[in-house]
Amino acid sequence: MTIGVVILNWNGLELLKQFLPEILKFSPEATIYLADNASTDTSIKYTQENFPEVQIIENPENGGFAKGYNDALSQIDEEVYVLLNSDVQVTPHWLDAVTDIFKNQPKVGAVQPKILDLKDPDCFEYAGAAGGFIDRFGYPYCRGRIFDSKEKDEGQYDDEIEIFWASGACLAIRSEIYKKVGGLDEDYFAHQEEIDLCWRINAAGYKIRYTPHSVVYHLGGGTLNAMNPKKTYYNFRNSLYNIIKNIPKNDLIWVLFGRMTLDGIAGLKFLAEGKLSHFTAVLRAHFHFYGNILSMYDKRKNTHKLENYSTVLSIVYKHFVQGIKKFSNL
Repeated sequence: MTIGVVILNWNGLELLKQFLPEILKFSPEATIYLADNASTDTSIKYTQENFPEVQIIENPENGGFAKGYNDALSQIDEEVYVLLNSDVQVTPHWLDAVTDIFKNQPKVGAVQPKILDLKDPDCFEYAGAAGGFIDRFGYPYCRGRIFDSKEKDEGQYDDEIEIFWASGACLAIRSEIYKKVGGLDEDYFAHQEEIDLCWRINAAGYKIRYTPHSVVYHLGGGTLNAMNPKKTYYNFRNSLYNIIKNIPKNDLIWVLFGRMTLDGIAGLKFLAEGKLSHFTAVLRAHFHFYGNILSMYDKRKNTHKLENYSTVLSIVYKHFVQGIKKFSNL
């Protein structure tokens, strides 16, 4: 089974210096690609001079996570793509368990490893943790992380299970399935596009697995940190995109209305906390969603809708009202 590890880069020279050596050291079975999103720093020159074995793909523009990967992956022939953030530290044999799943479980379309926090290695990392799920209103959460509440890794999620979505920080996917479901949606630019992709993988009849036998450490915030209003904007807008594209038709109206109401409450909370830029980001996200609602709705024609996408009605209620902070208590 051929594997292509694809690192999307945009002006990430310092991250490449920190993480690329171990990626090469611990991934002997894979071809390593650097997909560069029109960087203006010396990322490409550094990689060419220090790691000539890395295959470089130069994208003509910074099209964000989605377009950047779509452009790059269209030029790669391996059977398995591993989408790997440039701020991820891999560990010895990290690809072994992933490839074993693909070899032995033909209905598995994508796999996520255990993702721990590089800054706090005993804890799960925000972006993916031990596998992702979603509530009825389209709010994502993880085993090991609900909103900003991260759990310590004490082996409580060391079982290989089926999950709903795998983190784009480290996402392994069969190339044929990536192409079959249409790849990443470039209208997202960045954030939550992997959830939409995984939603379509599930709807196409394939499974997504989490394995604790592969471990990586994610620095996080390498492009946009949690306090950046742009991240707020993309997360709110793209969550609405996920709903309009993927929620079953019979549930769409009440789910969309409920989500808009919850977004309004979140916006008012930002305003009350004096976070005007984040309040404005929520407004912008909604206005841009309204402007694109018809084109996003039209994409529903291209995919079967998944009826049973969630077992939790509202993770917002469970976390903020009931005070649940651990996945195991849901």
